[in-house]
Amino acid sequence: MSGPEMLMQVLKAEMRAAGVTYKTLAQRLGMSESSIKRVFSQGDMSLSRLAQVCKAVGVALEDVLRQAADAVPQADTLTLAQERSLVQDPHLLLVAICCLGHWSVAQMLETYRLSEPQLIACLVKLDRLSLIELKPLNRYRLRVSLAFRWQPDGPVQQFFRSHVVDDYFAGRFDGAGETLLCVHGRLSAPSAKGLVQKIHQLAAELARLHQDDQRLQPEARDGFTLLVGLRSWEFAAFTAMRR
Repeated sequence: MSGPEMLMQVLKAEMRAAGVTYKTLAQRLGMSESSIKRVFSQGDMSLSRLAQVCKAVGVALEDVLRQAADAVPQADTLTLAQERSLVQDPHLLLVAICCLGHWSVAQMLETYRLSEPQLIACLVKLDRLSLIELKPLNRYRLRVSLAFRWQPDGPVQQFFRSHVVDDYFAGRFDGAGETLLCVHGRLSAPSAKGLVQKIHQLAAELARLHQDDQRLQPEARDGFTLLVGLRSWEFAAFTAMRR
């Protein structure tokens, strides 16, 4: 990743941590939301504009520059020991998943029955587990890459299979904004990899919408969970019918 790209990534992470959306940033800078999005997508920002954006977000310019300069490759997974620590504490696992979804501390406190001391204690533990870097004023940044995934058949995946999957698929998937699809196709390896990239983009879009909708009243929002998987697989009963 180039220097300018890393700088944009750091700035976006600071915006997420501060709960600042493109729309909010545009209002603070007196610009249109489309102009702000274009600036970020092009990654072409003068030093004076960068200083204005940092001030509007509430982060020091030197902090953003230092983070970009000091950036190191981030882990795609946690270790088995780290995952075991998460599944042993339901509160810790909840906060970890919220952090991976770029929730702010205020959003977590608003949504779940967690006291502020409980939440801060969880954030401290996640910092020690290297999932996040805890910063002043209880802000944080993720210390894992955008390609982060749980260990295959690791403690978290096993926990999800045992406690989450059946409960999730017990629904009818016929409510407003709900859907359930099971689509089969024969793909080449490059096509499958391309589809996985689009799945990651879809997950990032859910995180962005989550941030944007925080301006709405709580009663106008509801909890939605996107569960997407792609693997080389065929239902055993269908495999038995092959020629």
